[in-house]
Amino acid sequence: MATLFADAGMNEQPASGTTAPAQPLDQTVSTPAKAAAGQERTNPGKEPSPLVAKARAAGKAVLAPLLGIAIFLCIWAALAPQVNTSLGALPGPVEVAEQGVALVEEWSAAKQAESQFYAEQDARNQAAIAAGNPGAVQEFDYAGPPTFLDQIVTSLETVALGFVLATLVAVPIGLLAGLSPGFNAAINPLVQIMKPVSPLAWLPIVTMVISAMITSADPLLPKAFVISALVVMLCSLWPTLINTAVGTSSIDKDLLNVGRVLKLGFFAKLTKLVLPASLPYIFTGMRLSLGVGWMVLIAAEMLAQNPGLGKFVWDEFQNGSSQSLARIMFAVIVIGLIGFLLDRAMMALQSLASKNHTI
Repeated sequence: MATLFADAGMNEQPASGTTAPAQPLDQTVSTPAKAAAGQERTNPGKEPSPLVAKARAAGKAVLAPLLGIAIFLCIWAALAPQVNTSLGALPGPVEVAEQGVALVEEWSAAKQAESQFYAEQDARNQAAIAAGNPGAVQEFDYAGPPTFLDQIVTSLETVALGFVLATLVAVPIGLLAGLSPGFNAAINPLVQIMKPVSPLAWLPIVTMVISAMITSADPLLPKAFVISALVVMLCSLWPTLINTAVGTSSIDKDLLNVGRVLKLGFFAKLTKLVLPASLPYIFTGMRLSLGVGWMVLIAAEMLAQNPGLGKFVWDEFQNGSSQSLARIMFAVIVIGLIGFLLDRAMMALQSLASKNHTI
C-alpha cells in the first residue's frame, strides 16, 4: 500500500544532440535586414516603456476572462429557451439575475420586519414598566424564516468551524507522519481507507452520535450546526494531512542535521526548521481541504435538511414554483463564487504567512 508521501523524482534533462555550426551573422542576414536591425538599435524609443507593457499585460489579463464570461452568457441565453423542464423553459441569465435581485429584496424586507417586531416589543415593555406592571415584560426572539443571505452566513460559519477543526487535527498528525516513518506506516492504512468515504456515508453516523451526546434543550451550539461541521471536518482533513506529511518529509536532511548539531529541542526544531520549510505544502493542503469542505457542506445540508445554502436549494426544488429553477441556478452561481473567494482568501493568507517565514 502506498505511503502518505513519496520521494520526489529527479527532473530528467533533455538529451543534447549535435547541431550544425552556426554561420557568420553577415552571411545569414541580408543587407536590408541588417539595416533594419541597426535602425532598431539606434531608435530604442520605439519600444514600449515598462509601465505601458505592464498596462497591456494587465489589460489582457482582465479582457480574456471578461470575454470568456460574455461568450458563456451569450451561449446560455441562446440555448436556455430550447430546454424545457417540468417547471417551464430553462431560465436565462436575465431571469436568474432578476431572481437574485428579488432574493436581496426579500432579505431587506425581512430585516425591516424584524426591526419592527423588536421595536413593538420594546414599546410594549416600556409601557408595562411605566404602568407599574414589570411582570408583563416579555422578551421573544424573532421567528421569521431565514432568508437567502441568512443561509449564506450559516453555511460560511459551518464551513469555517469544520475547516478549523480539520486543520487542528490534520496538521499535527501530518507533521508526525512526515518526521517518523514508523508513525507514517502505522496510520497509512487508516488514511487510505477513510479518505475516499463519501460525506453521505458519514452523515448518518455523525447524526446518531451527536444526537446521543447533545441532549440539552438549549445547547451551546445547535445540533444541526455541529453535525454539518463535523461532517465537513471528517471529509476535508485528508488533503491537509497528506500534504503536510509530504512537506515535512521533503525537508533537506542537512538542515535537520544542523538542528542536531545545535542541539535544538523538539519544539525549537519544529518551529524554526520544520514548519517554515513545510509551510507551502501545508497551505496547499489547506486550500484543497477548504474546497472539499465547501462542496461537502452543501451536500450534507441538502441531505440532512440542516440550515444553509444546501437546504435553500432543496427547499426551492421541493417548492416547484415558476421561480424555483431560476433561484436554484442563482444559488449555484453564488456557491461557486463563494468557493472561488474562499480559495483566493487562502492564497492571500499563504502569502502573508510565508512572507517572513524563511529559513
